[in-house]
Amino acid sequence: MKIIMSSQKGVGLIEILVALLLLAIGILGFVALQYRAVEATSEAINRVQAINIARDLAERIRANRDGLAAYKAQTATAANQVAYNTNCMTNACSTADLADFDVFQVTGKAADLGMTVNILSCAGNNDGRNCLYVAWGDTSATDGTGSGDCTNGTSYNPSSTCVIMETY
Repeated sequence: MKIIMSSQKGVGLIEILVALLLLAIGILGFVALQYRAVEATSEAINRVQAINIARDLAERIRANRDGLAAYKAQTATAANQVAYNTNCMTNACSTADLADFDVFQVTGKAADLGMTVNILSCAGNNDGRNCLYVAWGDTSATDGTGSGDCTNGTSYNPSSTCVIMETY
């Protein structure tokens, strides 16, 4: 018995090409999903590091409560953050010197991670609370109206990459 298959020529090749096209689309979707997972992991790592920096500074402020004004003054500008007057590890320090030394240490850790630190009065509060801003990426640890600020008054900038911790 002879079977005629002249109408079936090349069908197997077309089926293989369609299957490869579907497989390629599936792989591209997987690659995009993997890329988003890596981005999310990186963002989570940055947030954890920023929270640790904010906690470190908050605990130092709690330990040296009388130096709060000095902490705010030292974090106000980048120039104040890069130097200290007295090494409080080896010398006795005043509350202002300890604040100066603490800010130097914490902002140094933050700078090593590509982050900036600032202490500002919390917007919308009348009880004198302060907020610790820790920002990374293209965001600055400030409150303003620009797209690169963490907050704009009492609202977060949706495109910012920062952590804000209230301290008192």
